[in-house]
Amino acid sequence: MAGGSRSQALTRQNAAGWLMALPMVGLLFLFLVVPFFLGFVLSFTNQRLVSPNPTTFVGTANFEQLLGMGVLVLSPEKEDSGAAKVGTDGQPSYPSLRSFTRSQDKYPQYYGMKELFAFGWGESRVEVLARDLVFVKAILNTCAFVIVVAPVQAGLALLLALLINQKLRGINIFRAIYFMPVVISIVVVALLWRFIYDGKDGLLNSLLCFISFGAFKPIDWLGLPQTALWSILAMSVWQGVGFHMVIWLAGLQTIPVSLYEAATIDGANSWQKFRFVTWPGLRNTAVLILIVITMQAFSLFPQVDVMTKGGPLDSTQSIVFQAVQRGYVQQDIATGSAISVILFVIVLAISLTQRWLTRERTA
Repeated sequence: MAGGSRSQALTRQNAAGWLMALPMVGLLFLFLVVPFFLGFVLSFTNQRLVSPNPTTFVGTANFEQLLGMGVLVLSPEKEDSGAAKVGTDGQPSYPSLRSFTRSQDKYPQYYGMKELFAFGWGESRVEVLARDLVFVKAILNTCAFVIVVAPVQAGLALLLALLINQKLRGINIFRAIYFMPVVISIVVVALLWRFIYDGKDGLLNSLLCFISFGAFKPIDWLGLPQTALWSILAMSVWQGVGFHMVIWLAGLQTIPVSLYEAATIDGANSWQKFRFVTWPGLRNTAVLILIVITMQAFSLFPQVDVMTKGGPLDSTQSIVFQAVQRGYVQQDIATGSAISVILFVIVLAISLTQRWLTRERTA
């Protein structure tokens, strides 16, 4: 009887727990699961937010438009004598790119495409084309952002964690200072850094001019394609490094002190302690941080929206910014959904790859 009453009590507790969790589960299902599957379905249609035309199934047309790429090899034009034509600049003359991208009958595979970049290959000229030039630039910008931010932010965060993981008086003050940018809204941070990067009277230009005794010429950091993305990258690293510092610090504090004491007895120096004690103990923490930083970097949006609006010359376009622009600003829900699906597949693939590369290998 006692066992039966105990089992009934556990059953009632489980039921009560599920009833209490039901509202939250329902909200998660309504605002996360349903939109995910709805976006996946809409990515295969021509749905627009406000349109008199009925929604129809278009298959993979949206993905083909977004990801369509082409490579065109142009040979130099020839004179009647067979020699290559030379332009006024002394360089070989090539056929017009428009003769390929504007001719749907002759070259349907290149129709509507635009030049992404070009390079010479012997006497030929190789043109890399994109059907949706802006979105391809957004992918390249986002990938470049992730490739730089992930190691730099993780490395700086680990360095800060090692510095403040010491029993020193007042160390908590430094922990608070390093973590402070994390609790500030990213929109506020972006606004502040926009003033810092101002091309005329910005703090960064003023500081560099002061240090160089006036030799440094002010730069419009957010107005030049060469510096805009790097400026956003630097700000993003500064803003997020404190959060990952705390995660590294939590991992450091789980490593037994006895391991360091044993290493000291064996005569290990500081680098050997880090290599053979600290880093192996942080393996799981490193995997978590790399995955988190990757997902956060791929969600690059508020910095771009506040600081550059994707410019100049599309040099700071990002995948999420394009999804918002297409889905809400241009009211093209189908294309915005397709971009979201592409982003999901990219992040999932990279996360699984990172997990596989950093897995524990058995001998």
